[in-house]
Amino acid sequence: MSASMKECLQLQLLEMEMLFSMFPNQGEVKLEDVNVLTNIKRYLEGTREALPPKIEFVITLQIEEPKVKIDLQVTMPHGYPYAALQLFGRSSELDRQQQLLLNKGLTSHIGTFDPGELCVCAAIQWLQDNSASYFLNRKLVFEPSTQAKPVKNTFLRMWIYSHHIYQQDLRKKILDVGKRLDVTGFCMTGKPGIICVEGFKEHCEEFWHTIRYPNWKHISCKHAESVETEGNGEDLRLFHSFEELLLEAHGDYGLRNDYHMNLGQFLEFLKKHKSEHVFQILFGIESKSSDA
Repeated sequence: MSASMKECLQLQLLEMEMLFSMFPNQGEVKLEDVNVLTNIKRYLEGTREALPPKIEFVITLQIEEPKVKIDLQVTMPHGYPYAALQLFGRSSELDRQQQLLLNKGLTSHIGTFDPGELCVCAAIQWLQDNSASYFLNRKLVFEPSTQAKPVKNTFLRMWIYSHHIYQQDLRKKILDVGKRLDVTGFCMTGKPGIICVEGFKEHCEEFWHTIRYPNWKHISCKHAESVETEGNGEDLRLFHSFEELLLEAHGDYGLRNDYHMNLGQFLEFLKKHKSEHVFQILFGIESKSSDA
């Protein structure tokens, strides 16, 4: 274990202790993995060899004026506080535009901290001090103004690979999250499992965060494409909705569900949606045109 990694994990545990003392009530700090702190301690003590999962949690903040709640989602990379902290604040009382502006303001504030500085508590303080204006003025942002400059957003498309996607409850969760958020794309079930999600960066990252946890380990984002836009991003979408993609399978072994999807059909599907280039990225195989 390197000294720098050990130092980072020790600092993360220290900050978590501070957060639990600040938010002692049950449910105020919700860990994605309830065993993560114990596993990190075991790793530091040398009784666990494998690198423990990242600390990920949600803190529910009560804003006094107006009376609203903000859920702050936090991910601590293993290298934090020397690596950038991942934060996302959301509230059912904020419309999409104001939530976007709130997170831009929060990210900008955290960006002023030097590497090595703990900043979750500072993020909480910033939200408590500054979030009220985003709620109070949420209706004003849409008022016409000749002086207003268009807000630039990042349109993101993520290509996600999983060893397999079989379970009905997992498939339902993926579809429900995709349809709840303002994202489009597809989920190809079977072996392998492929997910494409596209939309504004904040929504795609929330989708990615939500489907992975608490215990989906064999999944990774193989490729991401992003572009800055001043519009609503509709002209950038390759898909019109978020749907499950069902293709023919090879070798259906009944109850084990151990079957491989027809990658030839999947390639044709990608071609129809102007995404043939992703095939090699996902599988390491160059696509061959059926026209040859």
